[in-house]
Amino acid sequence: MILVVGATGQLGGLIARSLMDGGFQVRILVRAGPAHEALEAAGAHPVIGDLKDPASLVAACAGVDTVVTTANSSARGGEDTVESVDRLGNRNLIEAAARAGVGRFIFVSNLGASPDSPNPFMAAKGESEQLLRSSGMSWTILQPNLFMDKLPVLVVGLPALTGRPVTLVGEGRRVHSLVAMIDVAQYVRAAVEHPERDGQVLVIGGPEPVSWRDVVAAFEQELRHPIPVHTIPPGQPVDGMPDLLTGFLALLETYDSRLDMDGMPARYGVVPTTLQTWVRNFVQESQGR
Repeated sequence: MILVVGATGQLGGLIARSLMDGGFQVRILVRAGPAHEALEAAGAHPVIGDLKDPASLVAACAGVDTVVTTANSSARGGEDTVESVDRLGNRNLIEAAARAGVGRFIFVSNLGASPDSPNPFMAAKGESEQLLRSSGMSWTILQPNLFMDKLPVLVVGLPALTGRPVTLVGEGRRVHSLVAMIDVAQYVRAAVEHPERDGQVLVIGGPEPVSWRDVVAAFEQELRHPIPVHTIPPGQPVDGMPDLLTGFLALLETYDSRLDMDGMPARYGVVPTTLQTWVRNFVQESQGR
């Protein structure tokens, strides 16, 4: 039995479905409510629990061979904070899994996670990685780069599909090895299927580094029309965009994050999703095609 924590989120849901497609029995940690019904209909076994409730996690881990977690506070808010979820919540889960006799733990972290990071989110992820390494369980840590499924949707996809100009912070020419969530889900499944590879940190990017200008061009190719682009200097606000997001976009304009995958997709049986393929799938799904 595999416990997937974060399965009601976008990436966690993809992972749960991929594991079920591979024939694994999947238990999903959920809260009360309808968010998990589609996964339950697909064959997942829900168990009520919360990262902030250690007792519920011990019960959820009972009889589990492997824990996979993608849970984080970024899409929630309220009581779910970096402190309560990404630091203390992950600690609760790791300790509960070890106490319940779970043998393997697969942790989806972030590229750049480090206990010494000045960013509280990245620091919490780094602390969780350290704790997992010393937990006594076999472990695999995944550190994906930025997801195609997140920022490109907000910055380019939604404006492009609604006929609005795209606003870029800076010139948008820095490059990053964006990765599709479906690829990360495939790496997780491969990690589950190959316990002999435990004890590794998988740094994951897409097949090529791309810039924001490349993302715009990919949408132009798929939509078959030019997309107006406005640029603003880093530090200036963008209408309709939270300051936290514009600040992060400004940060991305200060460095490149090229990742050389060096044959790793082939070793793990993953066919990397190109930016153009991801854009095509996103547009077709958005337009109901």
